[in-house]
Amino acid sequence: MSPSLSTDKVATNPTLAVLGFKRQIVYHLYFWSFIAVAPLILVQWSHGNYLLSTLLIFFRTNALLVIAFLRFRGTYFLKGRLFPLLAVICAAYSTSINGYAGLYWAYPAATAVFFLLPLREATISNILFVTVMAMVSFLQFPEADFWRITFSLGLTCVFAMVFAWLVGRLQDELTRLATTDPLTGCLNRSQLADILNSQIQMRERYERVSSLILLDLDYFKTINDQWGHLAGDKVLTELTMRIRRRLRESDQLFRIGGEEFMLVLPETRQRDAETLAQELLICISARPFLDDIRVTASASAAEVVQGETWSVWLNRADQSLYQAKSRGRNQVVSAPRTADTSSPMDDGGTDLIADT
Repeated sequence: MSPSLSTDKVATNPTLAVLGFKRQIVYHLYFWSFIAVAPLILVQWSHGNYLLSTLLIFFRTNALLVIAFLRFRGTYFLKGRLFPLLAVICAAYSTSINGYAGLYWAYPAATAVFFLLPLREATISNILFVTVMAMVSFLQFPEADFWRITFSLGLTCVFAMVFAWLVGRLQDELTRLATTDPLTGCLNRSQLADILNSQIQMRERYERVSSLILLDLDYFKTINDQWGHLAGDKVLTELTMRIRRRLRESDQLFRIGGEEFMLVLPETRQRDAETLAQELLICISARPFLDDIRVTASASAAEVVQGETWSVWLNRADQSLYQAKSRGRNQVVSAPRTADTSSPMDDGGTDLIADT
């Protein structure tokens, strides 16, 4: 009954999972609104309220369009902005002609707005909604009822706003936890394919270059064995801070293994990526970690080549990192423009060299 995203994509991309969850909420709210309004059209028509019936038909048509667009195009028709407009018009007009019976529908409509629009837009819409309903109530009902209606509808909106805000915060936090490494705060593998693919698309469509750097600490296992895993964790945390100081705002840093990192550098040629990699290795080895732990690293740099997939791009960098390791470590090797197909690589990703 509800729209579905590709199961494999959702499983590997937490951002898509959250987006799918939001679309499920929108879909079901519109679906049940579509069902609930149908008998009201017949009732109002039978009572001779033809204008209200017409307005409800428009409301139902909008719900049907949203459902169809979500299901078949994966887009949100007019971003849901017709809902609050039609809801306030229908609720206000129904209250003006039907009295208390029309008022009841204002409460679920005001609540639903917070789940159908961004929080800022929903708040503005409901301020206008409560204002209009207060004016209608002032004209239609005794003063005591006017105050009860205004405050109860306002409180309903406040409670719904707080709940929607908390749900949004929870979704953001779950996405952050699922897409970042808890120790270093770097992005993790869940975002890797999408981000590399976005850089490839920029290369294919707009001839905009991008490069990546693979960086792997040398003999990291020795640090864990000699100083303990807690010291190893502190080295990785400080390493991340040193790297970040050298990056631009547009650059992205991944931790894709125990001591293995990847930097995605938009608008960067390979020679510039190689220069940055050299600077990072100097920054890492120039002064000790935790006062007495000396660390070096090996790195590779690779510019994306037109026509290649993200896994081929990553594999080229991986092969060059292997060469940096085999040549003595603590150095940068730039990837050739074509991959060495003789090296056994997994087409779905990369197998970076782990120190043993």
